[in-house]
Amino acid sequence: MSHEVSRRLVLAGSAAAALPATAAPALRVDGQRLRTTLEGLSRFGRPEGGTFADGVSRTAYSDADIGGRAYAMGLMREAGLNPVIDPAGNIIGRRAGTDKAAKPIIIGSHIDSVRAGGNFDGDVGSMGALEVLRTLDDRKIKTRHPVELAIWSNEEGGTVGSTAFAGRLGPDALDNLYYGIKLRDGLKRIGGDPDRLAQAARPAGSIHAYLELHIEQGGILDKDHIPIGVVDGIVAIDRYEVTITGFANHAGTTPMPGRRNALIAAARLIEAVDSIVKREPGRQVGTVGQLAVFPNAPNVIPGRVEMTVELRDLSDTKVIALGAAVQARAREIALETGTDMHFRLSERVLPALATPAIQAHIEAAAKSLGLAFIHLPSGAGHDAQLLAKLGPMGMIFVPSIDGISHSPKELTPWSDCANGANVLLHTLLAVDAAGV
Repeated sequence: MSHEVSRRLVLAGSAAAALPATAAPALRVDGQRLRTTLEGLSRFGRPEGGTFADGVSRTAYSDADIGGRAYAMGLMREAGLNPVIDPAGNIIGRRAGTDKAAKPIIIGSHIDSVRAGGNFDGDVGSMGALEVLRTLDDRKIKTRHPVELAIWSNEEGGTVGSTAFAGRLGPDALDNLYYGIKLRDGLKRIGGDPDRLAQAARPAGSIHAYLELHIEQGGILDKDHIPIGVVDGIVAIDRYEVTITGFANHAGTTPMPGRRNALIAAARLIEAVDSIVKREPGRQVGTVGQLAVFPNAPNVIPGRVEMTVELRDLSDTKVIALGAAVQARAREIALETGTDMHFRLSERVLPALATPAIQAHIEAAAKSLGLAFIHLPSGAGHDAQLLAKLGPMGMIFVPSIDGISHSPKELTPWSDCANGANVLLHTLLAVDAAGV
């Protein structure tokens, strides 16, 4: 266990330090029922003749997505949630509260997947939220606030549904393509209404809180055998498009000292990104994930390279500082290699920090269940970062085996799925009872 993880491990316990069964709260979800709903959802988008272990391709607006959404809505109707589809394609089901004037608590996630994805990303949060509301019904427990179960549309294509819900999706986005389908056409396929997109938006301050259960999609919890992650926030992202210009010339007749090789400069920049990001403590990450070489011929010195540099951290100040350091080193590399480097900031995503009071409720829920927990950031984007614009937000992570996600090998043990749903259940009740 790393020093950082060790320092932040809370005495709610390792498995060995768990509370005795008699001290654990009696209220728990039905883990077997949650498993059954997740296995049922996995049928939609499964490879022909495949099994649960083969994962799914349930991309937004596909037939598999339509089938999975119909399945989820059927379960919601059985639970008395009367689901509706808003203009952005989000599925919203509402459980009444005792206080008609109270703002809603929203829980949920998404069920669309990447191509050749797994059965846990988004699904655990969506079906886990449903299981929480089923459990409240089973025990005839009423909440003061109404609780809305949201299954957000097209999370994998850029958090489309939750962005619209937060009032941040303009009509110009409707012509964007996702796997060859225009968003406006995709919304129509799943029951949305692009002509009324603005009506999907809710104003800031209109919700009491948003809670999302999700798999970690990283390996920290699994590596250190910690069942619950209390998410500190969703990281800031700065993405740069970098163009390196040298001079294309004959590979056989141009002496080495006189070359202005854009690919050599790109290689040095890739190393610089890696070393700059690693040289200070923290969980910041840097990635060069896209590279195009021109003219890309075996007998021509590369004259131009186009590449991306992406930097992520929970602190946007740190992300900006890392970007400045990378660009300073790039100027040195350009001088050393006789090339020109141009950086363009193509995307800036600000961090979405979790609400401390909700984090405290998540911690208390984990402790009461005898579950160890740590704090950690989310390196991936989630619908929660949009809902944080409307009100207080909290996220709960459960382990991903070997840190694998967006893959058929994505796996979270059934016991961990139930653990996460139980923490969500008790956090929901605490948030309902408190100011936040």
